[in-house]
Amino acid sequence: MNYFAGIDIGSTAIKIAIVDENRKLVGHKISASGSMFYKYAKQALKEMLDELNIDEKNLVYRVATGYGRKLFKEADENISEITANAMGAMAAADGKCNIKTIINIGGQDSKAISLDDEGNVVNFAMNDRCAAGTGKFLDVVAMNLEIEVDELGEYHFKSQGTPLAINSTCAVFAESEIIGLLGNDHSVEDIVAGVHYSIAKRIIKLLKRVGINEGIYFDGGPALNSGLVNAIENELGKKIFIPEFPQITTSYGAAILALESYEFENKI
Repeated sequence: MNYFAGIDIGSTAIKIAIVDENRKLVGHKISASGSMFYKYAKQALKEMLDELNIDEKNLVYRVATGYGRKLFKEADENISEITANAMGAMAAADGKCNIKTIINIGGQDSKAISLDDEGNVVNFAMNDRCAAGTGKFLDVVAMNLEIEVDELGEYHFKSQGTPLAINSTCAVFAESEIIGLLGNDHSVEDIVAGVHYSIAKRIIKLLKRVGINEGIYFDGGPALNSGLVNAIENELGKKIFIPEFPQITTSYGAAILALESYEFENKI
């Protein structure tokens, strides 16, 4: 059996997905990027192959994507994360959602992608890296509130008041706002809800730049945050689809593209 790997080297995490000849996802792995992208990506891939008991010679094609894609020397090909994200979203939805719009929130940026009826990318928009609407920002929020990032969703639903306004678009200034709200005795729950709604409003602005069409898919680590999902759905007035493993959508797409490239090159 031949296998195909998608390696998504992001600014904060390395995501790897492996598919077999039948496009089946056989495994995935997420690890921290650290300061040495190539070393950690190579190490994560080796560990994953060992865990899956796959001989390296049977891994016949590798596609790298993401922030550090050009650093992965063993890649047979490297591609844009926009292309990989779209491909992965279509595969992960598996007919459960007719995807036309993708929200991707990564460690240090957010993207909105518009697809046509065949799943091809027709438009996309990306935020500024300093914008207060990324996964890293949520980590900083949780740290300042002295809670775990995994608890943000729980605190969101405990909020009793109107979500507090977080107006700064820069993560540094938004952090100062949050500290100020704490100093004025606002509850952690209301601050968390305010953060989620402030991110949701920025995501809506991003989506409007590409067009908001039914069939909305949300991926990236923050898609696991039920409070943020709730805020985006409320601001949109629409339900959004969350895949089983939202963190690996882009690497999954890269793995499928690895399979397609291999088949094309070998005329299978």
